[in-house]
Amino acid sequence: MIGFVARRLIAGAGVLWVVATLTFALLRFLPGGPFDKEKTLPPEILRNLERRYALDGTVAEQYFDYLGRVLKGDLGPSYKYPGRDVREILFDALPVSVELGLLALAIAIAGGIALGLAAGTRRGTALDRSVAWLSLVGVSAPSFVIGAGLILVVGLWLDWLPAGLWEGPRHAILPALTLAALPLAYVTQLTRAQVVAVMGQDFVRTARAKGVPESRLRRLHVLRNALLAVSTYFGPLLATLLTGSFVVEKIYAIPGMGRFFVTAVTNRDYPLVLGVTLVYAVLVVLANLAVDLLYAWLDPRIRVSGDDG
Repeated sequence: MIGFVARRLIAGAGVLWVVATLTFALLRFLPGGPFDKEKTLPPEILRNLERRYALDGTVAEQYFDYLGRVLKGDLGPSYKYPGRDVREILFDALPVSVELGLLALAIAIAGGIALGLAAGTRRGTALDRSVAWLSLVGVSAPSFVIGAGLILVVGLWLDWLPAGLWEGPRHAILPALTLAALPLAYVTQLTRAQVVAVMGQDFVRTARAKGVPESRLRRLHVLRNALLAVSTYFGPLLATLLTGSFVVEKIYAIPGMGRFFVTAVTNRDYPLVLGVTLVYAVLVVLANLAVDLLYAWLDPRIRVSGDDG
């Protein structure tokens, strides 16, 4: 198992290098520059700015200089926020997005599995149809519509929860529900489909014929097999939710990573774009590793050995 994890981490390091290289190349070779939006600057001031931010060398020199600083944990200064480096900005924004993402992940996974299991084991009933209708709404409705609806009804009309900002646990409920709506619907549909498929297999009928209690049958046979399919969706879901959603963060005025990423792209803030992209990539690599380990735990037939690495 240790060798398996080590190989995955080495492969993940290669992925991070590729992501950093491609992102760096795209930023450097696209038309425009980080100071193009400024008023026309005297040549000497422009040269000083480029020298200050290490943009006065060739592209190759800038690339190797950036890789060297990243290996030392230095992500460089931000062009948009003078006096702040990228690591400091991410250090402030990432915990907010991670907290919001983990809450949304818990809602999506726990709620989706429970609803999918209930609907799949009661196929054709009113409960099944209601769950199917709700999941269709979750898939179809954009997050800004769901967020605006929750703010209007729950936050303003009923005054049950705060309608914005990020100042405590009560402020996190509505954003987490908004962010979880789409993955909750997907997990519900995926779980229901797998439960229906597993319920029709021979080993389930055999276990039922032998008198295995229905609750034990669902927990040990139906749910465990259904979770294998859900776990394949866990990796990208985890990375997406942990890095936050710009729309949700914007609606609720949450100071997370999504807001910084979009403004960094708009302002050609090269170090901040690269820093946020690397954080996204690290989370995806770690999430995929977690999925591999979860897969092996759910199904012992999947061998975590040197042959499958």
